[in-house]
Amino acid sequence: MSGRLNLVAAGFALTAVTYGLARFAYGLLLPDIREDLALGTVSAGWIGGSSFAAYCVGIIFAFMAKGSLGERRIALLAGVTATIGLTLVVFAQSALALGPAIALAGLSTGLTSPPLAAAVSRSIEDHARAKANGAINAGTAAGIVFSGMAVLAFAGSWRELYALFAAIAAGVSLWLWFAVPSAESYEARPASASLAEFRRPGVFALSASAALVGVASTSIWTFGANLLREEFGFADGALALAWIVLGAAGVLGIATGALTDRFGVGAVHRLAVLAMALAIMAMAAASVVPALAFAAMGLFGLAYILSTGAFLLWGIELYPDRPELGLGLPFLVLALGQTAGAPLFGAVWGAAGSAVVLPLFAAIMASGAANAPSPERRQARAAAP
Repeated sequence: MSGRLNLVAAGFALTAVTYGLARFAYGLLLPDIREDLALGTVSAGWIGGSSFAAYCVGIIFAFMAKGSLGERRIALLAGVTATIGLTLVVFAQSALALGPAIALAGLSTGLTSPPLAAAVSRSIEDHARAKANGAINAGTAAGIVFSGMAVLAFAGSWRELYALFAAIAAGVSLWLWFAVPSAESYEARPASASLAEFRRPGVFALSASAALVGVASTSIWTFGANLLREEFGFADGALALAWIVLGAAGVLGIATGALTDRFGVGAVHRLAVLAMALAIMAMAAASVVPALAFAAMGLFGLAYILSTGAFLLWGIELYPDRPELGLGLPFLVLALGQTAGAPLFGAVWGAAGSAVVLPLFAAIMASGAANAPSPERRQARAAAP
């Protein structure tokens, strides 16, 4: 396997572990965890929000430490952090023990994307970077599919599943050491960012859109499985199957780079965000037609991976000279939105029910499509020598 292919493959695996297993599997396993640990919706929301908050800390640390640690060590730290967090979940006996463990697992996701984006930027030619970044980003969906299949095979065994996830994370961590080029291979670049860099045209639109999408996406990521069980009566097997549908559809997001090359980042971004809004509304109608729940999960999975891929490329278009900042900014704001969105969803659901909270969060999601990168920016970049 060539060094570049090995980098993309290891990045795909790390993304699958940190995003798919360490972060989003919590939503799938939450019904069983709530039952065993007697968690309420508000507590579950706060714990889910802690994972997103830790993500913010991780992505800031990854950006600040890039100059001193380099991409390889930060990527390795992401794998090790995921391993420890997942292991601690195995032994959690209360909400107080579970919260820090889920937060530590969430921290790993923040440490994942910046070093991988920087490594791709340094190791892969410009014309192939969008496809490489899109492929790595699709690892999230692969991790979700795996977690769904694991739950299908070992229903009700959330502690054993987290132990399996921790073992996989340890193996991927070892792989990263050999796949990600060392910092010594590169020319040093500044790790800090001045305030002027955040005043570039388009940064506010990018941040506003990412925040709204982050808030609304928690309706599925944190509470999707709970909605299916508590509102629509799905059994464990049907829940896992719905999660697999979500992840399998998301794998198609590997085509993000090809789609943005063909139609532009703005068009893909708007279409993906509106599709997620439609998926959330479809969840509200699943009480009448249960099959809609599967369609909604699949549509959301595909649209979310396309959307995050579009955010990644949108940010890099704004910061072609600082790809790690271009990736880190929208992902950071997305996670800040998720940090606020999870407890908000739990509170509104508990107070007003799913008939109110789902349309509300669908509307928030749709508003995220109001902003998009202009076609002129893409054309200008394409015309650049």
